[in-house]
Amino acid sequence: MNKKKNNNKFNFKSFGVSSFYLFKKMILNDYKLAKISREISILGRKEVLNGRAKFGIFGDGKEIPQIAMAKIFKNGDFRSGYYRDQTFMIAIGVLNIKSFFSQLYAHSDLEEEPVSSGRMMTSHFGTRLLNYDGNWKNLMNQKNSSADISSTASQMPRLLGLAQASKIYKNLKNLKKTHKIFSHNGNEVAFGTIGNASISEGLFWETVNASSVLQIPIIISIWDDEYGISVTNRYQFSKKNISDILYGFQRNKKENGIEIIRVNGSNYIDLIKTYIKADKIARYEHVPVIIHVTDLTQPQGHSTSSSHERYKSKARLEWEKKNDGIKKFRDWILNFKIENEPGVFQNIADIHSLDKIDIEVKKYVHSEQKKAWESFKKPIERIKNEAITILEKLQNTFPCKKWIKNHIKELHINKHLYTKKFIFCIVRRSLYLLSEEEFYKKNFLIKWLKEKLNKEKENYSSNLYSISEKSSIKITEIKPIYSDYEVDGRIILKDNFDKLLELYPDLLIFGEDVGKIGDVNQGLEGLQNKYGEIRIFDTGIRESTILGQGIGLAMRGLRPIVEIQYIDYILYALQIMSDDLATLQYRTKGGQKAPVIIRTRGHRLEGIWHSGSPMGGIINYLRGIFILVPRNMVKAAGFYNTLLYGDDPALVIECLNGYRIKEKLPKNLGYFRIPIGIVEVTRIGKDITIVTYGSTWRIVNEASNELSKINIETEVIDIQSLLPFDLRKDIEKSLKKTNRLLIIDEDVPGGASAYILQKILEEQKGYYYLDCPPITITAKEHRPPYGSDGDYFSKPSIEDIVEKVLQIMHNN
Repeated sequence: MNKKKNNNKFNFKSFGVSSFYLFKKMILNDYKLAKISREISILGRKEVLNGRAKFGIFGDGKEIPQIAMAKIFKNGDFRSGYYRDQTFMIAIGVLNIKSFFSQLYAHSDLEEEPVSSGRMMTSHFGTRLLNYDGNWKNLMNQKNSSADISSTASQMPRLLGLAQASKIYKNLKNLKKTHKIFSHNGNEVAFGTIGNASISEGLFWETVNASSVLQIPIIISIWDDEYGISVTNRYQFSKKNISDILYGFQRNKKENGIEIIRVNGSNYIDLIKTYIKADKIARYEHVPVIIHVTDLTQPQGHSTSSSHERYKSKARLEWEKKNDGIKKFRDWILNFKIENEPGVFQNIADIHSLDKIDIEVKKYVHSEQKKAWESFKKPIERIKNEAITILEKLQNTFPCKKWIKNHIKELHINKHLYTKKFIFCIVRRSLYLLSEEEFYKKNFLIKWLKEKLNKEKENYSSNLYSISEKSSIKITEIKPIYSDYEVDGRIILKDNFDKLLELYPDLLIFGEDVGKIGDVNQGLEGLQNKYGEIRIFDTGIRESTILGQGIGLAMRGLRPIVEIQYIDYILYALQIMSDDLATLQYRTKGGQKAPVIIRTRGHRLEGIWHSGSPMGGIINYLRGIFILVPRNMVKAAGFYNTLLYGDDPALVIECLNGYRIKEKLPKNLGYFRIPIGIVEVTRIGKDITIVTYGSTWRIVNEASNELSKINIETEVIDIQSLLPFDLRKDIEKSLKKTNRLLIIDEDVPGGASAYILQKILEEQKGYYYLDCPPITITAKEHRPPYGSDGDYFSKPSIEDIVEKVLQIMHNN
């Protein structure tokens, strides 16, 4: 009787519907969606195990809470999620079954697999934020998801920026008209999702703490199935329940904080109520919310790489069957009754209706999977047939080469092996086996192969950097116009930032000690007072999420300059820079971008922890981000001007020992632009080319003055930009004249110097012009000890350079 009484008071309007008919329709649609998602997981696993796909990781067990979450997700909102959110992505209408399987098969056609063109593994989701020309879409007309990352908890840092953007748009009213494709008065919410085990990562706690401080519209859902692959929760955190650990962040009447809600992941009604409540708190109060979704299951285990029967007890496996979310949802549907009139009961569905849905879903998912497979096979079949035709022509040209017939046979026999790799291996093998034959006889094969490889280069190696008309390397140089005044380098930076803040109302600058004191070297002195705390602000000591804030803000159309105080501290944020920012344009094949500028300082510092030149690691971890190494503050300012006019992410490393060095003050601050990827010949000479960058340039310049006293004229080249590197190949032009090469770098041996050497010798063919072996002078393998003597005996000195040049000249 109590149950019937409660159902009589059922409030349909609280679920966004006005009648039992619409409520019933919603329930059955949600059941169908849950079943579709589960069938995708089951069939996807089978496709991996039968060899059609390489790996599978799926969202089974998380269907019901994701359907509830989707009900409050609106146009303009953003997701930064976990690779088990397939149900949610289908529910908000940005993922279909065919494209899901296309991603599983790694289909390289963007039309078939619009998330990443087969570049990201299955269940790594995202939406296209950019048009095909690399320019922004209207993000307010669509539901948005930033591109997923495999590294656990790495989706959390950017979540801060995605949410903080709403707060900034709400407060900066002057952006209302100019940025209407990015926000509607800051009413958007950023949704984060994460697995229970991943909250052990520091990135999660850093994000939660920062969101509590910032008070921004975030809803984080923790999908808790009590395992992290084979490791149970009791090894992940100190308390039995995740929400208990988070309790210290709970807001109260005296202090800001986070709203923390716990809900059973199989209770459909409670889940919907919970997400509606969370939406009101986050969207309208700008208070972060964490929803701990408990009692979830993982019916097929973690992934196709293992079987959960290996690590779960029989009792646990039995519990998961009994408490499967879809099963409990189905039972609730069958048991639900409402008394519209006295003695007259209505239900949602009977068992036959649900069985019918189950059958229809299975047929539908299998049909879409087959379409995806056929679409995937078609271009590979075409390449294979072309390859067979080419090889048959080759057989006619070289009838004595019996192995060609075997290669053709291999292609025919392996008709079920659908990889381009297999086809290209055979064709390329055929070509190098004909290496001794005359060119014209095999020219048709070479031409075909070149054409196809160029196509595959576009498929697999394009879009590392921006392709839009605002690509930073396309921006025309504007030279500084100098006044007669000399000022400290920091004044040039400060006055240039001042002008940029005036020119770009969406420019934000933030980091540790950036706001009140204007950074540790006063490069932003007084600018917070002038432009306010919304645009120039301090952060906590938390480099990973400072960088993450920048990524999220940039993805929402703002232009952040993120300060990481010293280059040593970049290591805290290196994983986020490498796995997320550097790969973003590439892994989405030009579908997303985050033109965040990272400002730091380094070079010629003293001491083990502030020696500041880990460039070899940086340039190799961060392909996809421009790495700029200006030798003075005019150059640094010019790079900031170029980057803000463009749309590429970049790391600018200012010279710490250059803030007090006098430089001429440009008149056209904010407007002059230093070209990216272009070296500068700062000293013309005929005897030897010396290549360097950053603060070391000053050491090289002084050494060159010493060498000129003994009639040795050096040609000094300042690289300026490590990524990209010498796009005009000016170093090669210098070597044609001097025939000698010396590279000076304060990184460890084999660090950035090896990279520079490879670029010059291999890509520019510089070895053609050398009369003697190229030489590098680097720092020692250890970090420099503290003090001037530690620096002198650990890093390249004037005397090191003079002596090495004399040795090179003497040997020739």
